[in-house]
Amino acid sequence: QVQFAESGGGLVQPGGSLRLSCTASGSFKTFSVMGWHRQAPGQQRELVAEITMSGDTKYGNDVAGRFTISRDSAKNTVHLQMNSLKPEDTAVYYCEARPLTIISTYWGQGTQVTVSF
Repeated sequence: QVQFAESGGGLVQPGGSLRLSCTASGSFKTFSVMGWHRQAPGQQRELVAEITMSGDTKYGNDVAGRFTISRDSAKNTVHLQMNSLKPEDTAVYYCEARPLTIISTYWGQGTQVTVSF
């Protein structure tokens, strides 16, 4: 199993910035992919950003150019720097981790991000 420690969510005004962090631990020592998805009320969960062990990244269409994902593979930690936040970025953000040795995806408990005046 995988345990997650997520942090960095909160309330921010439009145009502001937040930095999310997530550390995965437990039965697996290495994760091929780590990232973030988000889910707004009444919406499906969608990709925000993912990063592989080699540093390849993928971003959702709505966040490219504003968000930057990075990871410390030695610590199984992933960060999401979110700039120029918009009200439509309001959602619960879920950390994702895919172990290297099995085909499965584990999810954190989620952290709320609210962008509002």
